Amino acid sequence: MIPPADVPVPADADVSLPADADVDALRALLRHQASTVTVVTAPGPPPVGFTATSFTSVSLDPPIVSFCLRLGSSSWPTVARARHVAVHLLAHHQRDLARTFATSGLDRFAAPTGWRTGPEGVPILDDTLAWLVCRVVDRVAVGDHAIVLAEPELLRHADVGSPLLYHRGRYAGLPDTDPTSRRAA
Repeated sequence: MIPPADVPVPADADVSLPADADVDALRALLRHQASTVTVVTAPGPPPVGFTATSFTSVSLDPPIVSFCLRLGSSSWPTVARARHVAVHLLAHHQRDLARTFATSGLDRFAAPTGWRTGPEGVPILDDTLAWLVCRVVDRVAVGDHAIVLAEPELLRHADVGSPLLYHRGRYAGLPDTDPTSRRAA
């Protein structure tokens, strides 16, 4: 935002001029938004999964969450038919798992990925910070993506740990949030 002419501007402030919101400019701007890294899984022969940073809460009453998926992705045909999905919030130490589920052309569920079949046949990944098994309630195609809306039915979360974040094109994390690991000052 450009301040009014009568407001002093700090010397180190970014006063760049507005730019057209084309694909490249939007992509560059969105790199400034830190996002929680999740892996979404769906049952199928074979099961599918993908890394997503678009997970968000939509409503608490009724409980609805959402995530986005590119319509051309290899996971979309299965997610398009799935009645249930699981959303896994990754812990800071799970960068390799995030990379595995972000990579095309490999068996994402092969070793060393630890997982089990959960409720409704949905793959549940081991040792994540949290997971939700959700019933898909709607899919909305928008541009080259689909927004998937889902109602959480079961969830599990760890009492400690720090989330894996994605910011400026790389994985990042927060300082350790485990109260038992802090030393007295």
